[in-house]
Amino acid sequence: MSWLGKTKTLVAKRASKATRRRRGGRSVLMAIAVMLALSGILRLGSEAGSAFASGSETTRPDPAATGADACTTPDDIAVVLASLDEREHRVAARESDLADRLQALAVAETQIQRNLVALEEAEARLAGTMARASTAAEEDLERLTSVYENMKPKQAAPVFAAMDPKFAAGFLGRMRPDVAAAILAGLAPETAYAISALLAGRNANAPTE
Repeated sequence: MSWLGKTKTLVAKRASKATRRRRGGRSVLMAIAVMLALSGILRLGSEAGSAFASGSETTRPDPAATGADACTTPDDIAVVLASLDEREHRVAARESDLADRLQALAVAETQIQRNLVALEEAEARLAGTMARASTAAEEDLERLTSVYENMKPKQAAPVFAAMDPKFAAGFLGRMRPDVAAAILAGLAPETAYAISALLAGRNANAPTE
């Protein structure tokens, strides 16, 4: 074999070895890439499973927590709620008591109004009765005075002598002066003096202006 042939054969062997080495390197690189990909997928799946499991644990109610412990209230909140409930009951009781008192006051006020109306009506009737009685009494006194004035002094004197001096002085004060003087002249001096003193005292208390 010539030198040129040997050289070609050596180059071909080296190329073949290089080709095999490149193919082997590619195979190794491919294997490493596949392993890395599988590792990443496995890691991603593990993390996703952990996240899903942790999320499920946080969102899914614990059967043990749904029991009596889940309904319990902290002590401080329970005290506040109890205080508010008690206060609400007190306020409701006060409102009910106030409503009852207002109702009683309304009934009492209505009754007082009725009593005032009845009292005013009674006062009006009493005033009318007193006015009629006073008018009737005045009319009776005027008629009786007229009767005594028309009597003869000798006949009227014994009647006035039998009267109480105050009563007799009242009639004589209503009579005409001449008739009253004639009746006084027919009375006993003591009786005439007593009646005259009463008449003078009554006139003394009368206003002068």
